This record gives sequence, structure tokens and C-alpha cells, in this order.
Amino acid sequence: MNPEIRTVLAPFVRGLTYDGHTCAVVTQEGPEPDSASGSVFSLDRLPAAELSAGSTAALPIGPALVGRIEEAYRKFLTREGDRPSGCVLRFDDGSVFSCRIGSSVDEARLSGARADSTRDRAAGAGHREKGSEREPSPAELFTDRASVVAGKVAVVTGGAQGFGEGIVRSLAAGGSVVCIVDLNIDGARSLADDLNKLYGRTTALAFGGNVTDEDSVREMVARIVDAVGGIDILVSNAGVLKAGSVTEMTLKDFSFVTSVNYIGFFICTKFISPVMALQNAGSGGRAYSDIIQINSKSGLEGSNRNAAYAGSKFGSIGLVQSFALELVSHNIKVNAICPGNFFEGPLWADPDRGLFVQYLRAGKVPGAKAVADVKRYYEEKVPMGRGCRPQDVVRSICYIVEQVYETGQAVPVTGGQVMLN
Repeated sequence: MNPEIRTVLAPFVRGLTYDGHTCAVVTQEGPEPDSASGSVFSLDRLPAAELSAGSTAALPIGPALVGRIEEAYRKFLTREGDRPSGCVLRFDDGSVFSCRIGSSVDEARLSGARADSTRDRAAGAGHREKGSEREPSPAELFTDRASVVAGKVAVVTGGAQGFGEGIVRSLAAGGSVVCIVDLNIDGARSLADDLNKLYGRTTALAFGGNVTDEDSVREMVARIVDAVGGIDILVSNAGVLKAGSVTEMTLKDFSFVTSVNYIGFFICTKFISPVMALQNAGSGGRAYSDIIQINSKSGLEGSNRNAAYAGSKFGSIGLVQSFALELVSHNIKVNAICPGNFFEGPLWADPDRGLFVQYLRAGKVPGAKAVADVKRYYEEKVPMGRGCRPQDVVRSICYIVEQVYETGQAVPVTGGQVMLN
């Protein structure tokens, strides 16, 4: 099938199969699904030209065609009152797209894991009896949280190293299929290979992409959708930092930081949110998607000799709140996580370009004579006595994904260093 057609239809069809934790679809070209049961969602005579036009859009699809697909699906539900077991789309050039909607091996695995978890809780701590409708106990709620990202497709930008790598590893451990996006494509491939060998299945895929370039992001999103069918979670993590006094920083450096941290978040949201909207439309309103921007404590308070970075993060929270208001009608939640300093990561600890070295050279820490002095100075600023770690951020990601009644928020993960008023 034409890759452009797959890119258009895959998220919507994947949404048709939504089932709580996971989505799965078995697709085929050729013979149509048996329509004797009347459970086939069908849309005749789609203009094939509309699928190849508009290649400059987020997806190779026009708003009018999206509307036609959604309208036909709503009419189907009104007539049949049930989720379709098949989908047939016919085009005016004679081609036919058909699929059967079903479960994958991963869905069976996840269902079995949830059943095992339920049995374990029933044996241990007063699980509800069969047929009971009471609310789950606190212990049951906490157990269920372990599977909140299982079966979901997550895209992590800047995922080949540092905080991004830690997020990728944790999401994969939680059962997600993780798409690692990075300019460092060799690093992304190496990480994906490592994770796939570790878990004995495809749990990670690598994609090159420059978040500051619209064409690059558009192509990257199309390749992801073609590979996995849709996107449940975007973790917009790609970011850079250049420290320096406002009286000395070059416009080139200031613009570079702003372009990656602020404009990159906008571009990724621009091209990924339409995929999520199509997928959620196909779910009949049962699905939620999440756009999560990895911000910083510097997005909550100013940062001395670090104006470019802090400004880009402050501005990104404005984008988060604005995107949240706009996209909520598509069941897309948009939130930010504001971590404290990840002292062990390359952003801080790189011996040549890390922030410890930059801050030492810039004289940002009074009296500091070595990198160890700078690190100690920043650790002592944290009430909990240490820097933020990837696991701390992933716990917040899981909270945001699980909480369907929260959008437009900036969640601090700072060990008490920054507290919201």
C-alpha cells in the first residue's frame, strides 16, 4: 500500500481498536472483511488524489477528508451501536484498503499480566469479590499504576543520551514501545538494539530527526506512524543549554537555545497532535493521548547567567497551557514536567562541555576552583540533598498519563528546591 495512505489511515484505524492499555490492529490489502455480520465500517469512493495532495501538511491528508472519515464512523456507530470488527475504504482509482480489527500477541500478554495481577491482589489484600462493583482499594490502585504505560507507543525526542536515555529505558521497562528520536542516530540505534535484545522483542525503534526543522519532523512523524500505526505519548525532551552573561552571550547562542527548547517543542506538537487527534477520533472518545514537555526548574524561576535557557523554558510553559486549551477537544492532554538538575548526566557532568565546566569558567559559583566545588554548591541547594534522576521524571510521566483530569500543568520534580505557590 502507498505509504501516504497508511500514514493517513493507520492512526484512525488504530484508534478503532483502543482497549484501555493497548491498541492493536491486523491490516491487509485485497479481499474485504466479511460484512455479513454488518459490523464493517465502510466508506465508499474516497478521492485518491486527496491522499497525495497536501504533502506540506502535518499528514498527507486534508481536513475535509479527515472530517469525512470521522463523520462516516459516527454514522456507523449510530446505526450499529457497536465497535466495528472491520474497516473498508474504497478509492476512486480502484484501490481498496481493508482491515480486520483484532488483538495482537502483546494484547494477550498484557491481558494475562493484568489477570495475574488481579489474582495476586485478591489473594493478598481483600480484593473485591466477583461481581462486586466497589471501588478498588488503595493497594489495588498502586498495583495498577505499574501498567499505566504498558502497550502504549511513546516518542521521546533527544532520547539517545542523558535524561532522554533514562526515560527511554524506564518506559521500555514499563511495557511501552518507544520511538527514540535523536540527531545522534547511531546512538539511538545502539540504544534500541540494546533494549530489543534485553526484552527479546521489538520494544524500541530509532529515528533520526531535527526538532528545529519542520521538514525533518514531518518526515520523522510519517515514518513513525508507518512503522507503529500511531502515537500515544510524546515526551518532548530534546533540549540544549548555553550559559553566559546577558552582556556577553552572542545572538547566535541565544537563538540556538531558543530554537531547540522552545521552537522545537512547537514543531513537534504541530506535527504529532494531528496523529493523536485521528487516533482518538477512531476510539470513540475512549482514548487519551499525552504531550509531555520536559521543562526545568528554570521554567519556574529565573536562573542567574542562564537567561537563554530559562527564557526558553518559561516560554514553553506558556505553550503548554495554550496547547492544552486548544487540544483538549481532541482528548489530548498537554503538561510539563520541571525537573531539578540531573547532575550525573552529560549535560552537567561532561568533562569538556558540561554545565559544571561551563559554570566554573563563567564564574557563576563564587570561590569555586574546581568542578567538584561547583557540584557541591548545587547539591547543597536541594533540600533532599541530591540531583534529579530519570526515574524521578518517569514517575511523573506515569502520573500524568494515568491522570485523565489534568492538563496544562507544570509539575515540579526538584527535591523541594522549587515549590509552587
